[in-house]
Amino acid sequence: MDVLKKVPVREQDPKVRATNFDEVCLGYNESEAKEEASRCLTCMNAQCVKACPVNIDIPGFIKEIKEGNFEEAGYVIGKSSALPAICGRVCPQESQCEGKCIRGIKGEPVSIGKLERFVADYAMAKGIKPKKSTESNGRKVAIIGSGPAGLTCAGDLAKMGYDVTIFEALHEAGGVLVYGIPEFRLPKDAVVKKEIENVIALGVKIETNVVIGKSVTIDDLMEKEGFEAVFIGSGAGLPKFMGIPGETASGVFSANEYLTRNNLMKAFKDDYDTPIRPGKKVAVVGGGNVAMDAARTALRLGAEVTIVYRRSEEELPARVEEVHHAKEEGIIFNLLTNPTEILVDENGWVCGMKCIKMELGEPDESGRRSPVEIPGSEFTIDVDTVIMSLGTSPNPLISSTTKGLDTNRRKCIVANEESGATSKPGVFAGGDAVTGAATVILAMGAGKTAAKGIDEYLRAK
Repeated sequence: MDVLKKVPVREQDPKVRATNFDEVCLGYNESEAKEEASRCLTCMNAQCVKACPVNIDIPGFIKEIKEGNFEEAGYVIGKSSALPAICGRVCPQESQCEGKCIRGIKGEPVSIGKLERFVADYAMAKGIKPKKSTESNGRKVAIIGSGPAGLTCAGDLAKMGYDVTIFEALHEAGGVLVYGIPEFRLPKDAVVKKEIENVIALGVKIETNVVIGKSVTIDDLMEKEGFEAVFIGSGAGLPKFMGIPGETASGVFSANEYLTRNNLMKAFKDDYDTPIRPGKKVAVVGGGNVAMDAARTALRLGAEVTIVYRRSEEELPARVEEVHHAKEEGIIFNLLTNPTEILVDENGWVCGMKCIKMELGEPDESGRRSPVEIPGSEFTIDVDTVIMSLGTSPNPLISSTTKGLDTNRRKCIVANEESGATSKPGVFAGGDAVTGAATVILAMGAGKTAAKGIDEYLRAK
């Protein structure tokens, strides 16, 4: 065994997986997990833990894997995370825990994410449920949204003894975990539903089809229904567009709509009555993880797919693993390119997209070099479908129907970083509703922070 190298993880063959929606990564088996765990140096001052937004005891659970105590490893993770099978699959470990792994200084870091996934999958296969830690105190807390922030906050509060109810606008719980992330990256029945069941097993109640701001307001929950505190984890589901000519044509989707139709409404299944026009030649505008998800989904629906991104590959915001998988599957990358107009035929459908080549200039306020148009470099791409993946912002419905709730210029709710408290007493917020679109694990971290803040607030009250 070469301790400087990770134990390779098994994956579907690219040519095979490009034609199905089965999970790409197959994960470790028991012997592979123990072998990879043996690479961990069990650092006393573990930098990986400090880099984890939910502060999982990483050396602790890996030590249990080394010794074959897989169930105990699950309990160690469960003290900090309610969604380990999800995080093990979609968390950007390379820029967080694994990015700080000491083993990575002279070799490859320990595959912390794959080990977390292994432990979580083992627990689900064996029917092992998380441990309840406290008797109920009877105090009611409402959670708005059942995505990663809401589920984490709810799970932590339930462990503390609170009577927690999650209110979800859609007909199915899970938020972005069910509507945004494709089946081939995050299986819904085998993973997401089971982790939600684990949260419910802690005593959390979930009410679906409740649109806060329409069905009921936050003020109603607090003044009429006896909730002493509310956490807003409603995410950022309002898509952004470029504002270029032709953008309202038939055949132009936001990535949110395209993915929701496929992931939540099962448009990729022949026996579901929720069809989508997938397109034969699809352009996905953007370079983040959502753009990769949309592109790889369109590919599996039978399209030839091109990523159009205005910066170079070095500036792609998507995870390296997702870009690698997209390339393996045959996605075309048209970089340093920006759309200027979507062409529309006589029937109102997309029939092409005008673009211009870009070059990188001086860094912008984010530190990335700003793309600048190259005069005279215009060209046209032959496409019949365009998916815009330019980021999202929070829907203003909740903030506009809640008295005394401050938002910033981006319509994000203003919340204290250390407690999650908002300008309205008893109301807390976290995740994409506060930061704008970010990662699952950062939303979970915000949910944990808010749970602690709510507990401290109600104890003081």
